Amino acid sequence: MKSAKRKTQWHKGRAMLLASAMVLCGATASLAQESVAVRAPLVKGTLPAEDPESAVWNSAPLSQFPMSPQVHWPNRILEATVKDVKVRALHDGTQVAFLLEYADPTQDPDDAAALEFMVGEKKAHFAHGQPMAQVEGGPVNIWYWKNKDNKAVDMSALGFGTLKSQTHQDVKAKGVYANGTWKVVFSRPLATEHPNEDTQVKPGEFINVAFAVWDGQKDGSGEVREKGSQKAVSSWWYFRAEPPADYSGYLYAVVAIAIAVGFQFVLIRKLKKGQSA
Repeated sequence: MKSAKRKTQWHKGRAMLLASAMVLCGATASLAQESVAVRAPLVKGTLPAEDPESAVWNSAPLSQFPMSPQVHWPNRILEATVKDVKVRALHDGTQVAFLLEYADPTQDPDDAAALEFMVGEKKAHFAHGQPMAQVEGGPVNIWYWKNKDNKAVDMSALGFGTLKSQTHQDVKAKGVYANGTWKVVFSRPLATEHPNEDTQVKPGEFINVAFAVWDGQKDGSGEVREKGSQKAVSSWWYFRAEPPADYSGYLYAVVAIAIAVGFQFVLIRKLKKGQSA
């Protein structure tokens, strides 16, 4: 009896360990996924495209990415203020919105942030699409925001020294500073009429995205600490606007169950008739 009881307890303990391991593995997988990709769920209500502090943002998965000083192009800095950036995204089937959140000790007119995307099928380096070793140059689309104006500038580049504002401006942005933290929202239609200059967001497809942040605080000599190429940057990561939920699998399951139930009903009736005969 004691041996059987110990065996039962051992099996229960083993099951609990396995369940815990599965939970931990699931959590690790989730964190790993969120560390390389920004996922934008589809919202049915109003998209918080101009409200960085909207409670709706809490429904979006949080991703966090490391930032480092830009070292590919002069002038360079050895250390950047912003060490990482937190990102959330949402879309409503027509518009997409990103929320960037990062720590900055001071609010300055020259504080700025940007999103960068590849344009088209050609692979580009995250440093303004500059040709690099083993990486072709290519067009990039940059959504830029600066605190001084608190609005977005829709930009394009084909390498270092080619950055320019687009003749059309499809992007909007708004930033809010509080308690040493910037929250900046960028928004734009999923698709535009300028596919050669703008990234096109198709729900269900992964696209590349990178981030940049400038600390506009002035140093002891009165110069802005981070400006132009002197900034914190990330490498390419992934972004995906989630497609509408597909319930076809559930429909097929319901149909299959209905067929199975109908088959059993017919079979039982035949068996009963056979027995009565």
